[in-house]
Amino acid sequence: MRRSPREKLNIKKAARFAVTVNALQVAAMLAVLLYAIFRDSAEGRTLEIAVIAAAFAIVSWGAVLDIREALNAGKIEDQARMLEEAYGQLEALNGTLRKQRHDFMNHLQVVFSLLELNEPDEAMKYVENVYGDIKKTGGVLKTAIPAVNALIAAKRQDCEEKGIALDIRIGAPWRDMPVPGWEMCRVLGNLIDNARDALSDDVNNADKRVTLTLDETPGAYSFRVENNGPAIPPEVQQSIFQMGFTTKSDGHGSGLAIVREILREYGGEITVASDETITAFIGNVPKRFEEKE
Repeated sequence: MRRSPREKLNIKKAARFAVTVNALQVAAMLAVLLYAIFRDSAEGRTLEIAVIAAAFAIVSWGAVLDIREALNAGKIEDQARMLEEAYGQLEALNGTLRKQRHDFMNHLQVVFSLLELNEPDEAMKYVENVYGDIKKTGGVLKTAIPAVNALIAAKRQDCEEKGIALDIRIGAPWRDMPVPGWEMCRVLGNLIDNARDALSDDVNNADKRVTLTLDETPGAYSFRVENNGPAIPPEVQQSIFQMGFTTKSDGHGSGLAIVREILREYGGEITVASDETITAFIGNVPKRFEEKE
């Protein structure tokens, strides 16, 4: 099995190591400087302090640069992971489209044979089934963001395998969306997964349904991910976007915190509304956002 670049090189691990080493280096130089200042002997003290102070300044400057680059490397690693996820979703969609193209001639042959056998009703039923499958894949190719289209197609299939219907309502193409496609996939992917998980254990619900709505206004892009599962208690709603908070036994409590962090980076926001009939996560991103210096 081919290993991904992230498996070969853990950038976050390297970044943490760089931060630790540089912090220890600065601490060591500071200790030496303090020793030179406060030791009893005054012989050559002025020159010694000057040399050590200069070395301390150089080391500290280098350490600050290293730590800054290490932190930037961690951010790049997050972006690389999101790109990898988006690439996987595109691969899945591409595989589905290749399979449909490959099967197209077979479908035509079956329809032709049914017509030859004077079975027009059976031919019509067959065409309707094939059309339904094609519509499920082609029906989500409505946004201007290929990665988002791929994500929706992949999540729809994932939900259907678990007996959950994923309804897609795209009211706008999301052209010129300021959030990069792979980051928007992280936002929508987390929300759809959470909605799916909320329904997975709802054994009393015969009509498990997740609804994704994408739209926009003159001033903002908007989205809504809702499910008809159990309500989220009010006390949980107050903490649900905090890093580390989770109600899942195997969760890490980072998904929704990351969603809010990504949206806020582009001036957006997300809220939650939940009652006994519906739970909805509603988010938006302004069309014009000037990042603060």
